[in-house]
Amino acid sequence: MIKFQQLQTDHNLAQIIHSAFDIKLQVDGGWGYDSKNALIITDTSMPLLQLEHTLASMRTHIEMNMTLPKEERYGAININELQREQRRIDAKIYDIVTYQITAILEKTYEQLIDAYKMGQDSPSFDLEDHFRQRKNATLIREEAFWFDITACHVENTEK
Repeated sequence: MIKFQQLQTDHNLAQIIHSAFDIKLQVDGGWGYDSKNALIITDTSMPLLQLEHTLASMRTHIEMNMTLPKEERYGAININELQREQRRIDAKIYDIVTYQITAILEKTYEQLIDAYKMGQDSPSFDLEDHFRQRKNATLIREEAFWFDITACHVENTEK
């Protein structure tokens, strides 16, 4: 199993996200690896589930692509929610969301896409084999993300 390095933050998460993705979000804390490093959502202008998915995608892209040397980068990164639970710890409310993450090494993905583009119109192109190769090249991992939604929960109950 490939282990990706956990991202560190100096609790300037909103600025990091803005620099990397050119989006302004009201977030703080860590990258959501556990309760002590939860990603704190302080306000949201989009639905909470969508925001959590977006933030998980951002972390995943940074871990699996943006911080790695070119030859180790992954592409075709997709995340899908597998399960979620809400947990209260002390005075905080957390959404703990487990995502299945799939990805293919960028260089392998590019080769597969090129082969598909070149062969798709050829009667001898084996589409079944092509998708078998894609499946065999796909890395699948499951990761839990901790979101501190205390501020959102308080806002929603007061409305």
